[in-house]
This record gives sequence, structure tokens and C-alpha cells, in this order.
Amino acid sequence: MQASTLVPVEEYLKSDYQPDCDYVDGVLEERNLGEYTHGRLQMLISLYLHAQQQSSGLRVAVEQRIQVGPTRFRVPDVIVIDGKPVEQILSRPPLLCVEVLSPEDRLSRVRSRAQEYIDMGVPEVWIIDPETLEAYRYNSDGLHEIRERVLITADGRVRLDLDAIEQDLRA
Repeated sequence: MQASTLVPVEEYLKSDYQPDCDYVDGVLEERNLGEYTHGRLQMLISLYLHAQQQSSGLRVAVEQRIQVGPTRFRVPDVIVIDGKPVEQILSRPPLLCVEVLSPEDRLSRVRSRAQEYIDMGVPEVWIIDPETLEAYRYNSDGLHEIRERVLITADGRVRLDLDAIEQDLRA
């Protein structure tokens, strides 16, 4: 890409992209989304996690910009944070990022995004395929398929029951 097409960080931060884009070293990167199953699964995950976490002080947000590096901003599908954030664009790592795969996504591309979350201090990332509900955990040890139907973070604070999600997703 030519230097004239680079977008300054300040312009990215004050702009409203529909849908929101990732920002990587001056380049806007479109996110794969917009399909019904992806959006529905994203919504169901956020609602389920919100209902489960209300009494714990944890908060859930969708499509929240987070700064993973000085010139890198990502927009995960769902995040879980501890307490109310003090900033509109998060620079502190969430407890969990959840990425819902789109048909165009390659696991290698999502793995690269997940590594950026880990590098900023996110303990783990869940990657979920909306068609099969296969789930993966990405952490400092790499990518691992989760065979259990209930996803639980390593610290036990966040749980997601895929059977409950699937019932609503397929309805």
C-alpha cells in the first residue's frame, strides 16, 4: 500500500466506520461479518455471558475497539472485562476475547489476531465456528480444540454453555 493511503491513528479513532474496521499500522482492515449466523451467534454469546456475569462484576461488550499495540487496534466480536472500564477504547487487556468465525475466515488469520490479544495480556481467546459450534482456545500455549460443550476460562470466572447457545441458534 502506498504511503498516501495510510490513515493516521487520530483519524481512525475519531471516525465511525460501518461496520467498524481493525486498524493495523496505518491500514484499515475490514472484518469478516454481516452474515445472519455470525451475527446471531455473536448476540447469543454476549447475552448468555451477560446473564451469567451480572453478579460477578464482570462486563460484556460486543465489537469494542481495543488497542493491542501503539499503532494497532482490533475489534473482537465479544469481550469480557473486569469491572467498568475507565476508557472508551480499551488499552488494558480484557479477561477474554471471543471471535466468531465467518465463512471467509481462515483459522490462520484468526490465530494471528488471537496472538495479538495474547501479546497485549489477554489470558485466552475463544474462537467459535457458528456452523458447527466447534470451539478453540488460544492462549500462550497456542491453539487447542475444546471438546467440552461448556467453555470455561482457566480462572473459572467465565462459562459458556454451547448446548444452550445451540438451542437458541438453531431455533
